Amino acid sequence: MRKFLFPTLLSASLMLGLAGTSGARAASDVVTPAKFLSNGQAMIPQNYRSWIFVGAPLTPNALNGGKAPFPEYHNVYMEPSAFKYWKKNGKFAEGTQIVKELVLIRQKPSAEMNKDGSTGEVSGVGYFPGEFQGLELAYKSKKRFPKEPGGWVYFSFGHKTPPYAKTAKAFPTESCNACHQGSAATDYVFTQFYPVLRAAKPKK
Repeated sequence: MRKFLFPTLLSASLMLGLAGTSGARAASDVVTPAKFLSNGQAMIPQNYRSWIFVGAPLTPNALNGGKAPFPEYHNVYMEPSAFKYWKKNGKFAEGTQIVKELVLIRQKPSAEMNKDGSTGEVSGVGYFPGEFQGLELAYKSKKRFPKEPGGWVYFSFGHKTPPYAKTAKAFPTESCNACHQGSAATDYVFTQFYPVLRAAKPKK
């Protein structure tokens, strides 16, 4: 019996090792989903400013005839476990959360402001971030929102200075999805504006 003991233990060890590897792989694909109330409203994400910062596009009023649809900086953050999935698989996982915090252009006394809304600072003339002005969430869940294009839904916790609302209901499909579907580079997400996501995407 003794001569069969070592192979038996070795087989058991290999099986445990394979199981552990499989579990590790599965754990790396686990994505933290958004939280919802029983009425379907999304809860404001916690600690989102510590998420992965992916980009900050800006389309100021002064460069858009004084009426830009989105005149603020868009500080965009991705939930870390969703970012990890993106780095591994090159796609957005079920449960992906992407937060957009709006930030006004820094204001100075009118005499110090240029006609195009820019200001002169120690680093030169340009546009600089000012105060927070709103918070939005893009969330992907084909399971929870099977009728929404791509499973993506969008929420606003207020277009104002903090504190923001603690919960938000989803925008109607026509309010956001059509623009994302027609202009976003990757799965309803404007990855063309997010260099961190482009750099992290695995190469084929």
